[in-house]
Amino acid sequence: MDPNTGQPYPPIDPNTGQPYPPVDPNTGQPYQQGPGGEVRPPQQGYAYGPPPQGPHGAYQQMPPGRPVGPPQGQYPGQPPQDPQSTESLSSENLLGERRIAPSSGWRRAVYKATAGNIHPGESQGELRRKDLVARTRTVVAGGHHRVAVMSLKGGVGKTTTTTGLGSMLGQLRGDRVIAVDANPDRGTLSDKVKLETAATVRDLLNNRDKIQRYADVRAFTSQNVARLEVLASDRDPAVSEAFSAEDYAAVAVVLEQYYSICITDCGTGLLHSAMSGVLSLADQLVLVSSPSVDGARSASATLDWLEAHDHGHLVRNGVVVLSMVRNRTRSQVDLDKLQAHFESRCRAVVRIPYDDHLEEGAELELEQLAPATREAYLNLAAVVGDGFAFQRPQPS
Repeated sequence: MDPNTGQPYPPIDPNTGQPYPPVDPNTGQPYQQGPGGEVRPPQQGYAYGPPPQGPHGAYQQMPPGRPVGPPQGQYPGQPPQDPQSTESLSSENLLGERRIAPSSGWRRAVYKATAGNIHPGESQGELRRKDLVARTRTVVAGGHHRVAVMSLKGGVGKTTTTTGLGSMLGQLRGDRVIAVDANPDRGTLSDKVKLETAATVRDLLNNRDKIQRYADVRAFTSQNVARLEVLASDRDPAVSEAFSAEDYAAVAVVLEQYYSICITDCGTGLLHSAMSGVLSLADQLVLVSSPSVDGARSASATLDWLEAHDHGHLVRNGVVVLSMVRNRTRSQVDLDKLQAHFESRCRAVVRIPYDDHLEEGAELELEQLAPATREAYLNLAAVVGDGFAFQRPQPS
C-alpha cells in the first residue's frame, strides 16, 4: 500500500520494469500520457488515436464545436466515393448482357426446351443477316442521300432494282425513303406499286410553292407495304420530254426537306437533260446490267462515259447489279469473270437471282420473293447503306 495515498501500488510490467499505465474504467483503454509522463484521460475535442501535437510538443486542441471522427455523412471505415452520373444507370449496367433467344432452327428449339438455360448462340447465317441489317440502317450523313439507278440497255431490270432496293430500305429503316421516276419516256416505276394517286412529278412541280409540310408532299406519292413512296412520271411521252435538269433540281430541293433517301429511276439516255441533272446531284450510283455479253458491254461503256464526263467518283464508289431477268439454266456466261471485271472498276457487285415474282412485271412485294432473292436485295441495301455514312463534298 502507498503510505501517502493509501492506494495499492500499480502493477509493474516485468518487461520494462515500469508500472502499467492507468486504465480508463469506462472504456478499458489506457490513459494517454503527455511528453513529460503525465497522465491525461481522453478529453472531448481530441481526435481519435494519438493526439495531434503543436510545434513544441504540446497537445493541440481541436477547434471548438468541430465534430470528432469521420466526415459528416460517412460511416466509420467507409471509403470516400465520387458521385455517379445518370449514365451509370444504363440498362447495360443494371441488367447486364441480355441474351437474345435464337430466332429459328434447332438452336431456338433447344433454347425453348431448356427454358433458356442452354443458349446455343446464333448461327453464322443469322449473324451475317444482322450485320447486313445494321449496315442497311446506317445513319445518313448530311440528312439526305441521292441514289441514281441507271442502265443504257432496256429490259435489264433497272426499275425492278429501284423498287426492290427502295422497298428493302423502307422496310428496315425508320426514316422516309422515296423513289422518283425521272424517265423522259413513259416510266414504269408506278407499275411496281399500288397507286394511291394519279398525281405525277409534273403536278408536284406545278404546286411546289404550296408545299409547306410532309402531308403536302404525301398527296403526290403512292406508298407500298414496305413504306417505300413513289413519285410517278408523266404518262404522256410528249409532256415527259419537257422534264429537264432544272425540273429535276427543283424536285430534288423539295424532296430533300422531307426524305432521308431519294432513289432516282433514270432513263436509258445519257445525253438527255434530265440525266445530267440526276448525275450532277447524285451521291451514289447503282448500275444495272444483265448477265449477258451485250448487257455487260453496254454497262462497261456506261462507266467509260461517266469517267470521261467528270463523274469518276460515281464510278469508283458505284455498285453494279447483275440482274438475272431470265432463267439462266442454259446460259454459258461466266458470272465470276463478269463480276471480277466490274469489281475492278466499282466498289461492289451484287447478283440478283432469277425470280418468278419479278418476271411477272407487276407490283413488287418483298414477301412474295424467294428467300434467295430477298437475301440478295438485303445484300444490295447493305452495300448501298455503306455509302450513307459519307457525304458528297460540295463544290467550292
